[in-house]
Amino acid sequence: MVAQIQRNPSSLRQQAPRLAQHFEQASLEELLHWVDKEFGEQFILACAFGPESLILIDMLSRIQPKVRAFFLDTEFHFPETLALKDQMLARYPNLELTVIRPLLTVADQEVVYGPELYQSNPDRCCALRKVEPLERALRGYDCWLSGLRREQSATRAQAPVITWDWQREMLMINPLVKWTKSQVWHYILDHGLPYNRLHDEGYPSIGCAPCTNPVQGGSDERSGRWQGTGKRECGIHV
Repeated sequence: MVAQIQRNPSSLRQQAPRLAQHFEQASLEELLHWVDKEFGEQFILACAFGPESLILIDMLSRIQPKVRAFFLDTEFHFPETLALKDQMLARYPNLELTVIRPLLTVADQEVVYGPELYQSNPDRCCALRKVEPLERALRGYDCWLSGLRREQSATRAQAPVITWDWQREMLMINPLVKWTKSQVWHYILDHGLPYNRLHDEGYPSIGCAPCTNPVQGGSDERSGRWQGTGKRECGIHV
């Protein structure tokens, strides 16, 4: 049993390694109940409506009367992603979803940076349409939950269950970090959860439409993102 934590940023930062060690062997249910008990309304789920987000929404809906989550609408999402968002909102009436958009519309961004910034400078595009909106989404919270998993890519292989987010001065919790792809899909199918049908067409990881491609068998799950650029992360997680 983990002792009650001190909630100020300095104490949370110091306690993060101990918490990570403790919850490395804990069950997902134990971790989520602890997060709910310790942080209550001061934590929020980052939701991109990938398979991991669906599981966390489903599990949190059984624990909390209101599931607080946010969705970063980059204005480049696949129609299938937006349709799934609507399906989940209809299925979970206790899902309180905040939609965060970039400060610049796509048209305004093209005026300032030129057309197709996602091709000419994908890091800048992600910074404008994902990272900056994330900063706004997390204001006022003590910690946030992510669907990051170690198995997804080499850049995530060492991710802890709980870590200190130095950039945002808050705890970051990765409840499914130890789960395999097989475990994720067993849960989704066993519980009859809706999911993005692009997964059936060879898209294991789905982001913005211009930067997401199908993946060949044997490649890591995120190899379809930003193909040909060497880029593997948008800057949100690592």
